[in-house]
Amino acid sequence: MTRIKRGVMANKRRKKVIKKAKGYLGARSKKYKAAKEALMKAGTQAYRDRRNKKRVMRRLWQIRLNAGVREHGLTYSKFIHALKLAKIEIDRKVLSDLAMNNPAIFKSVVEKVKVTMK
Repeated sequence: MTRIKRGVMANKRRKKVIKKAKGYLGARSKKYKAAKEALMKAGTQAYRDRRNKKRVMRRLWQIRLNAGVREHGLTYSKFIHALKLAKIEIDRKVLSDLAMNNPAIFKSVVEKVKVTMK
């Protein structure tokens, strides 16, 4: 009976790992064990940071909104509260985009909110 050599699949697996680690510094891109460890660490950090990115973006939208609203004599928290009272359901992402790119439209939203506050 012929014997089965297993080197082909092992080499294929190792090559795949080394290829994914291309661009890493030092042994992390050359040696299989170091590359595998680097990839595992990179994977966990990527997973974590996909979630962190959402937090960071929301914070950025809040900062932009606060800056835009203060030009009209309000604060961020009062503006958000008044938005809910006025039953305007525009999220922070869209509002911050309006504040940056379409100040006229944003001003009309703020005016509508100010009317509800009084």
